Amino acid sequence: MDGPAPAPRDERALTPLLALAGLVLLPFLLLALFGQVAVPASDQRATDAQIETAPMPVPDLPATGDDTVVLSDLPPGDAQARNAGVAFAAIGPGNASPFTFRGSAADRTRARDCLALAGMAEAGGGDGDQRAVMQVILNRVRHPAFAGSVCGVVFEGSQRPTGCQFSFTCDGSLTRRYSDAAWRAARARAEEMLGGATHAPVGNATHFHADYVYPWWSNQLAKVAQVGPHIFFRWRGFWGSGAALSARYGGGEPDPLRLRETALVTAAASPLPGLVESGEAVRSITRDSVARAAGGPSVPAPVPGPGSAGSGAGVHFVLVSPGDSPAALVERARALCGGGGYCRVQGWSDSAQVPSSLPLTDTARRSLRFSFAAANANGGEAVFFDCRLFSAPDIGTCLPAIP
Repeated sequence: MDGPAPAPRDERALTPLLALAGLVLLPFLLLALFGQVAVPASDQRATDAQIETAPMPVPDLPATGDDTVVLSDLPPGDAQARNAGVAFAAIGPGNASPFTFRGSAADRTRARDCLALAGMAEAGGGDGDQRAVMQVILNRVRHPAFAGSVCGVVFEGSQRPTGCQFSFTCDGSLTRRYSDAAWRAARARAEEMLGGATHAPVGNATHFHADYVYPWWSNQLAKVAQVGPHIFFRWRGFWGSGAALSARYGGGEPDPLRLRETALVTAAASPLPGLVESGEAVRSITRDSVARAAGGPSVPAPVPGPGSAGSGAGVHFVLVSPGDSPAALVERARALCGGGGYCRVQGWSDSAQVPSSLPLTDTARRSLRFSFAAANANGGEAVFFDCRLFSAPDIGTCLPAIP
């Protein structure tokens, strides 16, 4: 004969037990998802106070100072002086762990070529400069804030009209051609990095910019290294520690040819405004926008781009056409400057030649078609035209030829 049925438990009595069990199991679940959260002994230059135990995802910050983001309008020399005045963080660059490649032969080829392309496009042909950029990319691959593949990191944001992390994927540089020798050298470096080589000077850095610019986000990160003209950064706290680089790479590299095609189509689908027709700048670098970004929340301020009208002191890049009236261009330039402080408007006739940052390269200066400097305390208004494009302009003078 069966005994008496057990008395039903009061479900409310189980609540404290379930809550306690949840608290006990939570750390193990987090470890399973994100890996060990303790900072390795090799990365202990940061104090315990600098390491946050429960980091929240941080919005992506620009990859370099050359991105299509709002930059300081400081002259290059002043920007270099300001950058030099910022001390390197005591946390240091950290010790980068060798990258562990897991993927197919096709994944390896795609990852190698994307890494090599980014090295050449961002850093030129220098060995150490390219390796520093490649190290940042591989660090991003292993960081939860970024794409989980090499090509995904390199082309991140290029499918949008604005927001690309590496400017060469959306500023027309994808059409650039490199010599066979340059490809061979860059691919050899990329193979070494994918095979476990590290570049110690930049360690666990995830961001960088050129030393002749001062982006708004520069003071929100820990400055940890400089290689050539580039300054490298880590996030502060846990998000910038070696332990944060815990994402497991598993291959699955997207096709870089398709990524390139999408990036080019995206760029072509976003026609840039002409100054006379729209009264708008293609890109503006203004003191107001820099101050707003520096004093606002950590989320980046809206990025000036196609269709964004600049106003006030700063530098405005515009598109001009041979059919534009010189007088109309000057009138529009005066309106952009708004009559306040230092202001310059510079124009090009080819959208692919419009720069994404200051200072202007030699190529950009040679292709400049229109230059306007507003009157201010330092001098009167100055207007220049490329007289090869605007023959006999009825206002201003001809731009001097640049050899």
